[in-house]
Amino acid sequence: MRLIFLTILLAFPIAEGMLLYRLASGPNGHGGWVLAWVLFAGVAGVVLIKQARFALLSRLAQALSMGKFSLAAVIDSFRTVIAGLLLIFPGILSDILALAILLLPLREPAFVANQRNAPRPATNSADVIEGEFRRE
Repeated sequence: MRLIFLTILLAFPIAEGMLLYRLASGPNGHGGWVLAWVLFAGVAGVVLIKQARFALLSRLAQALSMGKFSLAAVIDSFRTVIAGLLLIFPGILSDILALAILLLPLREPAFVANQRNAPRPATNSADVIEGEFRRE
């Protein structure tokens, strides 16, 4: 199992490099376009990671203000960060994988969906104590 994992880890960058080399050189070599693509993808990856951080903070703050913890916000931000890291990694295959991660819809975990549909306990006005508090 370790050998398979190590082979995949080593083969992916080699395949990326070979594909970039083939696109940049050859009879109709487009080295300038390949370089522009790699630079654009890297900048897009950095922007995605920054956007994911700010989106996570705002979603969590909104959910925590309502007294909940939003697991969906954490999962969505994690997907965006992984896609951003794949975009930063130079290569066409990693960019296609990043776009697949970003564009394919991910189902919500079952326990999050069940919590949304769960009945909420009724609150009686007798349970609420109104008043003022002052610490001295």
